[in-house]
Amino acid sequence: MALLAGTGGFIAILCLYQLGSWLGNPLLMAPFGASCVLIFSLPQSPLSQPANVIGGHLVSTAIGLFLHMYLPTTGWSLGLAVGLAIAAMMALRLTHPPAGADPLVVFIDNPGWSYLGLPVCAGSVLLVLIGMLYHAMGRSHRYPLPIFTDKVQAGPTNSK
Repeated sequence: MALLAGTGGFIAILCLYQLGSWLGNPLLMAPFGASCVLIFSLPQSPLSQPANVIGGHLVSTAIGLFLHMYLPTTGWSLGLAVGLAIAAMMALRLTHPPAGADPLVVFIDNPGWSYLGLPVCAGSVLLVLIGMLYHAMGRSHRYPLPIFTDKVQAGPTNSK
């Protein structure tokens, strides 16, 4: 199992790097390595699901970009950005722990708003798609988890 998870992470990062190089636009950021840990080793976790991966990275990065427009890079601004990202992810039910690092990346690297599209949005979508393909081929884990269950729960019946 460990080797399969590691192989999935290897393939995902290699694909994002190669595709980004081919396109001339980066599709990688450091927190994607941690996202791979969840997607490939814990695919059943709610924190690994597509909405959490994509939404968590988008929300956290947007918060980092917004705050970085108005705040200097200090300990309190970094802490505020991470704290707000955590709170927003939890409130939106999009918690993805690796995305907690996104505001730090923004404050340290100083990217513009285009960073939200490339690498964050495109990279996280591709990461999820690679995870889906990888798990579908191996069939050892179901990824993503189904949104709805197969059984439809009926309401109370009026039987006489």
